[in-house]
Parts: sequence; structure tokens; C-alpha cells
Amino acid sequence: MLQNKKFILLVGVLMVFTLVLAACTPAAPPATEEMTEAPTEEMTEAPTEEMTEEPTAEPTEEMMAYGTEENPFIFSFVPSNDAATVLTSASAITDALSESTGLVINATVPTSYVAAIEAMCAGEAQAGALNTFSYVVANERGCADVALASVRFGSATYTGQIITRADSGIETVEDLAGHSFCRPDEFSTSGWIIPSITMRAAGVDPDTDLTEVIDAGGHSGVVRSVYNGDCDAGATFVDARTNIAEEFPDVTEQVVVIAVSEAIPNDTIAFSPDVPQEQQTAIVDAFLAMTQDETQMAMLQDLYSWDGLEKVDDSFYDPFRQLLEAAGVNVEDFVGN
Repeated sequence: MLQNKKFILLVGVLMVFTLVLAACTPAAPPATEEMTEAPTEEMTEAPTEEMTEEPTAEPTEEMMAYGTEENPFIFSFVPSNDAATVLTSASAITDALSESTGLVINATVPTSYVAAIEAMCAGEAQAGALNTFSYVVANERGCADVALASVRFGSATYTGQIITRADSGIETVEDLAGHSFCRPDEFSTSGWIIPSITMRAAGVDPDTDLTEVIDAGGHSGVVRSVYNGDCDAGATFVDARTNIAEEFPDVTEQVVVIAVSEAIPNDTIAFSPDVPQEQQTAIVDAFLAMTQDETQMAMLQDLYSWDGLEKVDDSFYDPFRQLLEAAGVNVEDFVGN
């Protein structure tokens, strides 16, 4: 498990990460990791002849290293929500990818974000839909190279939030001391990495000043736990409250936002370096073609509320790395964990 004591922060520079305090819920919620909206022109390009080609009938000889019945291509998806729900959506996507590429591609949802990294680093998965921090760690370990970043509401970045019950008496980040805190996972970027940095910047040590830190099993689980009073506060992406609005119609009244983060790069589709380039290209092209098909686009939205995908390289995550470094967080400390 991640040891939070690894975060030795430079408080003077930490203010880069200081959250923007929010006295109340915005009238129009910003883009979220799991909110859905029809893709805009900026999020997708018009279909091209290349993107709408007929599926490849058979993989080429070079691509036979993976993607056969005997040696299926394994795609790992982080459990940012209920694992069974993620697996259902992920399996529909890998089935579509298999049909498009002619490869045998299977989905797997490890038990945690760390396990998703380990699956790639141990050669048990050839690709991963990794959240931001997990990707940065996996890349540092030499296990993952990004190919695509997700797009939501026309943006390849998102924000995080710290939430609490309206009647908790917690109004600022400083007030979190002496209270319990829910997070989606120890490697969740918006749900723990950034909030723990922010707490330290505000003089709250998450190792000693919180009474309990609870892994709630995804962003929706955090909101539900705060709503039910199982923990005093928590952190998610903006605005995960909408995910349980059908279950709890008054959630935005009972669970309030006390702070919102700066922009964070979106999650990734990344490949193991030993996957043949031809195979990577085939899968990337198939993903991009999915964004041009209404039915398949709905699959991506069901998975992680992706409204689109865009090609990026590793340098896209350099500003995030620089912010971590400025805050005293050394990614190398997590290599091998």
C-alpha cells in the first residue's frame, strides 16, 4: 500500500496546488470524469477514409505476438468505479476492438490502481486505461507509453474536488483536521494524490491529522459514503455527485464542495513498450474510429464518461510531473511499489 509519508512537501511551492475554495455548488457544474454529454466538434474530427475502413480480416504475422486465442492481448482498466460495472463496459469495448482489428483482446479490471500498474509491469497486460498518476508511475518504471488521452466536454484535462456533508461543520481544507476522509484509491489523482498535497499545503497532515482514511471503492463510493455519514469528508473528480443523483436526488444539497483543484491531465490509454508498433497503431485507430460511431461512442461514455480521445505523447504529462516535483513528490519513490 502507498505510504503517504513519502510526500515530503515544499510548502512554499505547494501553493501551486492550493485548491480554489468554493462556498457553494456552482450553478452549472464543470466537466467531470463521469458526466456525459454529446461530443462537440472540438472533441472529435470528422470521419476519415482511414478511420472508416473495413475491419482487418486477419492480423499480420508481426501482430501475432499477441492477440491470438493461445496468447490473447490483455487490456487492463483501472477500477475508478464499481469493478463489476467497469468490467461490463470494458468487455464491450474490447469485443469491439477485437472485431475491428482481428485480434483477440480481453479486458481485465484489477483490484486497485496499483494492481493495474503491476499487471503491465509484470507482462500480464499489454495495454492499460490508466489514471494520470498511475500512468506517470508506470512510465517511470518503463512499463507504459501513452498513446491516447481521454477527452470530456472538449477538454483533455479535468478538476478535482473536496466534499463534505452540509451539516458537518467543515468549511475549509484546514477544518479537515480531526475528521475521517474517504478516497477512491490510494493512487487516485483527483481523489487522493492532489488532495493530500493540498491538505499539507493548508497545514493538515493526512498521516496524522485525519482520524481515519477510508478506501471507498471508486468516486461514486466516496460521494455515497459522505452522503451517508460514513466519513466526514472525501475527494473525487468534479462533479462525481451527479453519479448518484438518481439514487439520492438531494445529493447536491446534502453534500457540498469546499474546494476545487487546478486542472489535471486526463487519464490515458497506454501500451507496454514490447507491444509491436503495428499492433499499437491498429488498436489506436480502432479506438479513434469508435469515437465516430454513435453506438460505440456510448460504450466509451459508459466506461469512464469519455466523450472523445486524442493522440498525445508522454510530454503531455510533463507539466503534471513538474507540479509534483515542485511539491516535493518524487515519482521515483513509487517505483517498485
